[in-house]
Amino acid sequence: MNDDIRLRQDILNELEYEPSLDAANIGVIAEDGIVTLTGHVLSYSERQAAVEAVQRIRGVRAIADDIEVRLPEHKKTADDEIASRVLKILAWRASITEPNEIQVKVRKGLVTLSGMVDRHFQRSAAEKAVRELSGVTGIVNQLKLRPPRVEASEIRRGIEEAFKRNAEIEAENIEVDVSDGHVTLRGRVQNLRAQVMAKRAAWSAPGVTAVDDQLSVVGN
Repeated sequence: MNDDIRLRQDILNELEYEPSLDAANIGVIAEDGIVTLTGHVLSYSERQAAVEAVQRIRGVRAIADDIEVRLPEHKKTADDEIASRVLKILAWRASITEPNEIQVKVRKGLVTLSGMVDRHFQRSAAEKAVRELSGVTGIVNQLKLRPPRVEASEIRRGIEEAFKRNAEIEAENIEVDVSDGHVTLRGRVQNLRAQVMAKRAAWSAPGVTAVDDQLSVVGN
C-alpha cells in the first residue's frame, strides 16, 4: 500500500475513534507526510480536537487546517453575549492571575484576545477556556508576554533538562539558543508529536517570550 494512502487511512481511523468530535464531514488529503484537513464541524472545539488527533499519528510531518466551523442555528450566540461569557470564564480561571489585563473582541463568533500575561501557559489557558464556549467559531490569540526577568543561560538550561526528561525527545539532536527571552530550536526530531512536545517544553520555561521552531521532522 502507498505510504500516503496508508497515512490517510490511519488519520481517518483516528478521527473516527476520537470521542470528542463527529468526523463524518471531515476530509483528509495526505501527500508526502503533509496532511490537509477539509470539510466542516459543528464547533471550534471539534476543529481543535481534529488537529490534535492528527498530530498523534506517526508519519505526519505537517498539517494544513482548512476545516470550517458551521454552528447549528440553536448554537448561534450574539457577539455581545459571547464577549460577556469570555470575560466571566477568564475571571474564574485560577491560572490567569490578572484577567483584567486581557481585552476581548468578538465579531461573528470570532474571539480576539489581546493584552499582557506573564507566562505562555497563561496565554494557552485563556485560549483553552474560550475554546469550549458555545457560539465561538474561532480564536485569534494576540496575548503578549511581559519582558523576561530570567537570565538566558537559566532559560536554556531549564529547556535542555526538560528535553532530557521527556522520553519522546532525543535531546542530543536539538540545539537551544536563547536571546532576550526568544528561544530558537534547531535540529531534528523523529515525528510531529516530538516536535510539538519540544516546542511545548520550550514554552514552559520561565522567562520565554517567543519560540522559533526550526526543527525538522526526519523519521517515522
